[in-house]
Amino acid sequence: MHNFEYFTPTRVIFGKEAEKETGRLVKEQNCKKVLLHYGGNSAKKSGLLDRVCRSLEGEGIEYTMLGGVVPNPHLSLVREGIEVCKKEGVDFILAVGGGSVIDSAKAIGYGAANEGDVWDFYDEKRSPKACLSIGTILTIAAAGSEMSDSSVITNEDGWLKRGYSNDKCRCKFAILNPELTYTLPDYQTQCGCVDILMHTMERYLNHGENMEMTDGISEALMRTVIKNARILKNEPENYEARAEVMWAGSLSHNGLTGCGTDGGDWASHQIEHELGGMFDVAHGAGLAAVWGSWARYVYKDSIERFVKFAENVMGIPHTENQEETVLAGIAAMEDFYRSVNMPTSLKELGIEVTDEQIGELAEKCTFFGRRTVGCVKALGKEDIIKIYEAAR
Repeated sequence: MHNFEYFTPTRVIFGKEAEKETGRLVKEQNCKKVLLHYGGNSAKKSGLLDRVCRSLEGEGIEYTMLGGVVPNPHLSLVREGIEVCKKEGVDFILAVGGGSVIDSAKAIGYGAANEGDVWDFYDEKRSPKACLSIGTILTIAAAGSEMSDSSVITNEDGWLKRGYSNDKCRCKFAILNPELTYTLPDYQTQCGCVDILMHTMERYLNHGENMEMTDGISEALMRTVIKNARILKNEPENYEARAEVMWAGSLSHNGLTGCGTDGGDWASHQIEHELGGMFDVAHGAGLAAVWGSWARYVYKDSIERFVKFAENVMGIPHTENQEETVLAGIAAMEDFYRSVNMPTSLKELGIEVTDEQIGELAEKCTFFGRRTVGCVKALGKEDIIKIYEAAR
């Protein structure tokens, strides 16, 4: 196993009506003014925003609001939020929504607490010295951003989608009420389940030594999400299933499933990020569309890990033929994706890419030749082109 440092400072308030604690939790942060950051109309229509505002007002907390966050959150709104924070004297950001809202809040927090262009951090030109404090009320179980050190932002200038990780952005608290996810369309629910699985698989399907305890946690988490994603397909208001998936989302991306590993692969995420940047596809659906093609391209470089995944997660019976076992495991995961109406190809995702677009996607994925992606197999531009082509 590898040496590791595990840090997860976020306070979690989990359960029914947990959002009623918002005002008290924000007041404990001793802040002067809050930016209430959210997405579209769903938070308004559900009455959640009104409840949150009343909770803040009940504690005498001053706030200003900024909505409009979209999936694959845009840098332009981040910059608008930074200006609002500076103008209004905001020193705490409350994100009400899913991963996109939380990621946008983190980027605003970086920009408001540091001089210069916030994009520099995502473009890996420099590191932030600070970040405004952030809390969240989660409405979508997916990204795990409520407990992670990462955020992903899309720059409309070139449609570059970039992630950045730093402990300074970790949320002070996360309010998790599974009931808030009842009204999600099934497509969003299942996209979230895929994202949770992928956050775990990226760490699990690696190329180094691992810790048995971490492997066991990861395998149980993946089996639990697969089981409950199927339940939610037919029972969207099943509280137990919503709760299992929501907690799995937080645990999948707070560092726990990476303890003692080499850090994981992350090539599938990098390959999907470019699809999200160019075509604005739902992140989970994009991951499902490319994962099988990635797995078939790289599995021989870490075949024992893929065998372990096939047997312990997908339930493939043990045989002496490792390659047969691995391919059966990959096929079983794709069968699961199909069972919850997730795509397993770019065509099923609803996009048809040209050869020219594939070349551009691969070029952007390598940061224009500055890097390879993945650790199971280091992937350069030509490798990534082959994976996109296989995913068509």
